[in-house]
Amino acid sequence: MNSDQAAQLLQQVGEIRKLLELLAEPAIAARDVKLRDELRRIVGSSIKKQQAVLLMNGTRTQKDVFDATGLHKGDLSTMVSKLDGAGLLIGEKKQPKLAISIPSNFFDAANDK
Repeated sequence: MNSDQAAQLLQQVGEIRKLLELLAEPAIAARDVKLRDELRRIVGSSIKKQQAVLLMNGTRTQKDVFDATGLHKGDLSTMVSKLDGAGLLIGEKKQPKLAISIPSNFFDAANDK
């Protein structure tokens, strides 16, 4: 298999993964309903906090999240501590990662309620 074929295969696998996530979302939401409710409570209606949470995938530091969103450093640190205390983070707080999966429109759906 050459590198072009490998890249094409990887792209197709990525597309299949997205479809599976879409199909699994209702079951994931049902399983994580209490944690998702707590996440919405902690984050609230702040757009910057919502954007920050969506960036918390374990590859970015809190500084990276701050730089990308402009959320006040103290607010970000407090939110990360609350998320950690609620069992919504895994790993280190310096590189926060949500313990549950949420779709990219997670907060949009909450605002539509």
